[in-house]
Amino acid sequence: MAEHPKERKPLHLVKLHVHKGDTVLILAGKDRGKTGKVLRAMPRENRVIVEGLNIAKKHMRAGRGVLQSGIIEKAMPIHASNVMVQCTECGKPTRIAHERVPMGVDQKVRTRRVCKQCGKPIQEHTRD
Repeated sequence: MAEHPKERKPLHLVKLHVHKGDTVLILAGKDRGKTGKVLRAMPRENRVIVEGLNIAKKHMRAGRGVLQSGIIEKAMPIHASNVMVQCTECGKPTRIAHERVPMGVDQKVRTRRVCKQCGKPIQEHTRD
């Protein structure tokens, strides 16, 4: 049975290779070849918003919430398959591998993202 495209998946079942704060390279679309920082990851929709890329112009009318009318430029979501993470160590766009390593004081086994090019772990960014 086919799923409806707008149907939302439970959050514990969806995972993205891209996280908030990652620097990514755009692989497809009008901004192909440009790089930018991920502002927001939407795993349920399998989309990301990249800072300053995939800009759309939105015509706004003045109203209660919006005092100024005019044309506003807004970053729109792009599908996660159309972006590739850039490694924090070697700086090249790369695929992501997951490595299970004991971490922390309790030495609990956790996963971390690893660059497929150089094999070094990709640095996690602090969440704002």
